[in-house]
Amino acid sequence: MIVGDGEFAEIAYEYFTHDSPREVRAFAVERPFLKRESLYELPVVPFDEIESRYPPGEFDVFVAVTYGQLNRVRARLFREVKRKGYAAVSYVSSRAFVWRNVVIGENCFVFENNVIQHHARVGDNVILWSGNHVGHRSVIGDHCFICSHVVISGYCEIGPRCFVGVNSTIGDKVKVGQDCVIGAGAVIVKNTEEAKIYTGHREGPSKVSSLTLFKVKEDAV
Repeated sequence: MIVGDGEFAEIAYEYFTHDSPREVRAFAVERPFLKRESLYELPVVPFDEIESRYPPGEFDVFVAVTYGQLNRVRARLFREVKRKGYAAVSYVSSRAFVWRNVVIGENCFVFENNVIQHHARVGDNVILWSGNHVGHRSVIGDHCFICSHVVISGYCEIGPRCFVGVNSTIGDKVKVGQDCVIGAGAVIVKNTEEAKIYTGHREGPSKVSSLTLFKVKEDAV
């Protein structure tokens, strides 16, 4: 079952259906956002009813949500799925290069042409869009969203809930603090502060917090 019915949910349906052994049986949406009854001739059901319709143990779940509220919407739904007792499955493209000792967590989505090298670790609930390089022994924290053609060099650490923009570069051994936004084309060669925005047009962070940019409420985890 796929949680979500937007564009990413449709992409997930396509990839799970045509590039994995799994069969999608339904979509689930939180009741306030439930606008249709079916998608791809499959039922779209209220999220609060999934246990009764598709019991844990008989069905697994993938949360197909992107980076709303700096990944917190996806993080919240992932935690709720786990609380309900479901296994949260990951998808790794058959066209990705993933070395044998890489560790990938739950509810991850690894698109085509990603390269994930020796002893790299990808946390839970991470999206790696197409064409990224994750260098040897680098660690991507939980709930991150990595856009296309990002280079994460060796021995890097990307903190939880970060958004890393298209064509950006993280230098060797750099630590990116949690809740950071790395802008498109940015080059990061020094450790960053938490909850800051870094663009390709300045050496230091923006004065605007990433939490403000993504309208994250103070009580959101």
